Amino acid sequence: MSGILILALVISILSHGYYVGASVRSARDEVNFESVNLNVDLSRVLKRVNERFLSVAIDASLVAEEKFMYLLASPKLRTLAKALSPAFLRFGGTRQDFMTFNPAFLHSNEYHKNSVFDADDLCERLELPPILEERLKQEWALHEVLLQKEDLQRKYRSVKFTEYAVDLLYSFTNCSGLDLIFGLNELLRTTGNSWDSSNARTLIQYCESKQYSMAWELGNEPNSYEKKAGIRVNGYQLGQDFIQLRRILRESKLYHDTGLYGPDISQPRDHRRDLLEGFLESGAEAIDACTWHHYYVNGRHTSLKDFLDPEVLNTLALKTHEVIKTVDLASPGKKVWLGETSSAYGGGAKGLSDTFVAGFMWLDKLGLGAKLGLDVVIRQVLIGSGTYHLVDDNLDPLPDYWLSVLYKRLVGPEVLSIEAFSILGKTKRVRVYLHCTNKKSTSYKSGAVTLFALNLSKSPASIAVPAMVSNSTVEAFVLQSEQPGEEGLYSKSVKLNGEVLKMVDDRTLPSLQGTPLAAGEHLRLPGYSFAFYLLSEAQALACR
Repeated sequence: MSGILILALVISILSHGYYVGASVRSARDEVNFESVNLNVDLSRVLKRVNERFLSVAIDASLVAEEKFMYLLASPKLRTLAKALSPAFLRFGGTRQDFMTFNPAFLHSNEYHKNSVFDADDLCERLELPPILEERLKQEWALHEVLLQKEDLQRKYRSVKFTEYAVDLLYSFTNCSGLDLIFGLNELLRTTGNSWDSSNARTLIQYCESKQYSMAWELGNEPNSYEKKAGIRVNGYQLGQDFIQLRRILRESKLYHDTGLYGPDISQPRDHRRDLLEGFLESGAEAIDACTWHHYYVNGRHTSLKDFLDPEVLNTLALKTHEVIKTVDLASPGKKVWLGETSSAYGGGAKGLSDTFVAGFMWLDKLGLGAKLGLDVVIRQVLIGSGTYHLVDDNLDPLPDYWLSVLYKRLVGPEVLSIEAFSILGKTKRVRVYLHCTNKKSTSYKSGAVTLFALNLSKSPASIAVPAMVSNSTVEAFVLQSEQPGEEGLYSKSVKLNGEVLKMVDDRTLPSLQGTPLAAGEHLRLPGYSFAFYLLSEAQALACR
């Protein structure tokens, strides 16, 4: 390399505001940075998503033994869930199609419908004692082994749950400020292979007697019923089953206009595509949003490389375009949701889906999904079996949890247009997204915007702030692994601006403060990191 080129690179680094007061050695160490420029449009909203865009699920495996539902009375778990509000909380998954409501009281007049509890009072009274919480956590860790064995063998036992499980679930969602979506069992069939709604009616009557405000789903991944239960349901019949459920809900004063979502189909291809098309032709009128599931990779056959591969991340766009096109043809204007999603199917990728590196898939899915027009994205799972959860078996938050909380606080529902490019053209390793700042959870001025970015490379990047917002001060929230380099990608801890994130106590989260940057300063994005940059004086016309 010529001396002139080396000099030019060093001057470029220094001019990008990287190392004010840094040594010559630190500049040499990071010569391989990527310089990124941005094209933005602050004049109009590209897409507008639901304010509960980032939502979460609790896997129905938690009710496999009803005692584990008492974990939902943990003050610590409620504190963690409350920080994700507003959001939907989906209760469902594979085992929802193997569970039936078996009330302890046989008659509706025994439900004490005239003694509906005061929700706020119950939030204070219904708390799991620490000694019982520790015992349940230990037993849950052992029980997960049995659940994983069922998943591998695809042999699922029938599960019965009582009104106590429903009460605990509703109390958790209500006390956390979340909106419950309950998944009903679609595999209860009549001799004519239509849905047997009798058990669902009993459950709905109970929930109405308690005045539980909630929405509903019917079935989970109907494309796999034949493998899991030896039952085949075609798209037309599935649509008719949803119409039957909608009629039942319309008979209810409480649930007359409540949300109904489905069909929760896996990624569409071959017969799954036919199933989705048949369902929409038959039952699109019954649903408020069309739900499908997306995972990037098979959890049993993946690697660290996949989690950092831009081509893998781009597969979301292909599938999303296909689903939205299919839905628009059958039911124009119908909302499309990712009704269940995470990094890897099969319960997640061990040693990857619950570590720092999973954040690249998660944050990119949030950014790209909103840009593509998905209205809601439901993360599998808050808690439950598998390795793709936000909260571990000890109820401690994992890296993706902290990422989700920052997203909730900083990112609003209005999606803005942005494109990143370098001297070599459109950049692949640095991915950027732009939204109006969340007005409801921040005190920033009208017109503020939040830029969030991912650096899939080990080399740092320098992002030039566009001239139109160069006068705005910037607040940086940079997330990195607790450990440096590639080893740190496997970490279950995360640093925000250099400080490891931990709960202050079981009822208190840390303050999650940003670091102020001077106006016009280039944004430094370290290697293997992701960040939110809040431009409070952007004066974006679309965000006023």
